[in-house]
Amino acid sequence: MNQQVNTTDFNERPFIAIWEVTQACDLACVHCRASAQPGRRPVELSTDEGKHLIDQIADLKVPVFVLTGGDPIKRSDLFELIAHARSVGVRVSLTPSATPLLTRETVVWLKEAGLARLAVNMDGASAQTHDAFRGMSGSFARTLDAVRWANEIGLPVQTNTTFSRRNTGEVDAIVALMESLNIALWSAFFLVPIGRVKLNDLLSAEEFEWSLRRSQPVQDRELRHQNDRGATLQALSFAAAVAERKLGIDVVSQHERAVDTIGRAPRGLNDGKRFAFISHKGEVFPSGFLPLSAGSIRDRKLATIYCDSPLFRDLRDTSRLEGKCGSCEFKEICGGSRARTYALTGNPHAEETCCSYVPKGYAPPAPQLKTATTLHVLHGA
Repeated sequence: MNQQVNTTDFNERPFIAIWEVTQACDLACVHCRASAQPGRRPVELSTDEGKHLIDQIADLKVPVFVLTGGDPIKRSDLFELIAHARSVGVRVSLTPSATPLLTRETVVWLKEAGLARLAVNMDGASAQTHDAFRGMSGSFARTLDAVRWANEIGLPVQTNTTFSRRNTGEVDAIVALMESLNIALWSAFFLVPIGRVKLNDLLSAEEFEWSLRRSQPVQDRELRHQNDRGATLQALSFAAAVAERKLGIDVVSQHERAVDTIGRAPRGLNDGKRFAFISHKGEVFPSGFLPLSAGSIRDRKLATIYCDSPLFRDLRDTSRLEGKCGSCEFKEICGGSRARTYALTGNPHAEETCCSYVPKGYAPPAPQLKTATTLHVLHGA
């Protein structure tokens, strides 16, 4: 097994930058980080401010740039922003909402504007499960339509699945659905309890491991064959550690050899570690699920915030990790979810509660008597 530690300098630039172009959205997703609302807000970055942000992304040479929301289609200048990104050499992915605004004509316009990848959410293997997740009847059918429309015009498609107790009973069926679709990447996420998320929907460590195992065959095939037309599971960064530990796969070298690297993250990518999230107001966060602001691009450049802010620097310092995460031999290629630990404990450096792995030789501290329990469930930025 390859135990080489990733030597990438996480301090120089993000690998993934996500811009929340708006919080406006017609869906009412039960796991919405942003608790989106129907209308746009005047505090959003303007078209000119958005173009300036895109110019900074180009200067930083950020490999993966994603426009998200809310629903990005709610912005009337969306095609202009994508065209500007293309003109300065930035490849853009987009995560629209599967509402009546997402039409075949819109998908065609997105490609003509220069969109590099369309990313749609698929949170169940049935309309009943998915539509309940998204809070809108017909969302499942429209998502499948969007995949078909994109296939017809040669626009690469990514599907995103958020696993929780609402859909883990369909894991096998979801895997089968992903294998049947003509997609470039399947990206799986596990719930972080912020925004509209209910704590009861959060998976336990055992359920998390079970979901990873059920999805593992898809990941194995993708990692072994570097087939960009297949599907892969990218859950939290410690999914890479699972693959390395159990399969002996050099995840980074496999990913770096892929032709299309949109959505393919290297080892060690985590909240604030080669990951930056820019809110609709221009505030910069370590991720969309960790609502601790490091500053605003209206005041400072993105590069300055990412490289020099104490928040980002602390999150990149693995010596600050506590509990079994601090003792784990995979902490440099994993790190757990700093967003989830913050949501559950108020401490972004605490150990990952949804990881069942126990580091070699780790002796957990004796349990302490708790007089009260506080859940830090926070609203998204």
